[in-house]
Amino acid sequence: MTASHTAEITGLYRYPIKGLTPERLSRAPLRVGQTLPADRRYAIENGPSGFDPDAAEWKPKIQFLMLARNERLAELDSRFDDATNVLTIRKDGQIVASGDLETTTGRAAIEAYFTENFQPELKGPPKVLSGRDHSFSDVARKVVSIINLGSVRAIETMLGGAAVHPLRFRANLYVKGWPAWSELDLVGQTLAIGQARLKVIKRIVRCPATNVDPETAKRDLEIPPTLSRHLGHMDCGIYAEVIADGDVGVGDAVQVEEPKLL
Repeated sequence: MTASHTAEITGLYRYPIKGLTPERLSRAPLRVGQTLPADRRYAIENGPSGFDPDAAEWKPKIQFLMLARNERLAELDSRFDDATNVLTIRKDGQIVASGDLETTTGRAAIEAYFTENFQPELKGPPKVLSGRDHSFSDVARKVVSIINLGSVRAIETMLGGAAVHPLRFRANLYVKGWPAWSELDLVGQTLAIGQARLKVIKRIVRCPATNVDPETAKRDLEIPPTLSRHLGHMDCGIYAEVIADGDVGVGDAVQVEEPKLL
């Protein structure tokens, strides 16, 4: 894909608690080497993982409650308040749990809800983990994930016209304007969004979490096998690292920078 292929941000999301509700943003700061603010800042440990907040190290997602195996998480509507660190969880419009995730009492309130309501899935006591500056991402590096809506539309065609909600892919940035699958060829290239610069580092290999409808919590599609059958791989979307600061927002242009000639 050449620099002439300019895309536009149509959606901007963060996921303060791994596996829980995406929160839509209109604008957000991107800082070198960081995720979107508070993205995957917390996770809910599913049995002892050995995670040490004072020496935070990446752990595989299997150690946490996650949509790939715990689709009932999509039935919950959670909101995180940055000013108070309070997480509020609703189900069917009613508050079922609330607590300050930076206090023992607050975390205990959230943990009690999952202890009582997620027993079949639990491998041990659920524990809210805070890594402070750590990100509970699916990859060990701090990244921004990007989904090309053209590729999502292509998946719908592969599925015989079935609607595919873009939030199945739990990306930070959703963009339109790129040809389907062209984003997969951007690894190693730099994206410019205003003053921000992002280096594309990796394709995203999709897991069974994409099979879960984020609105109904039903596991109703087979997206990774469909990708494999049609494309010979299960990749959709890209990870990028922020290499220059800048604020980004819905409606901003995303350009592929031309390599500098030496």
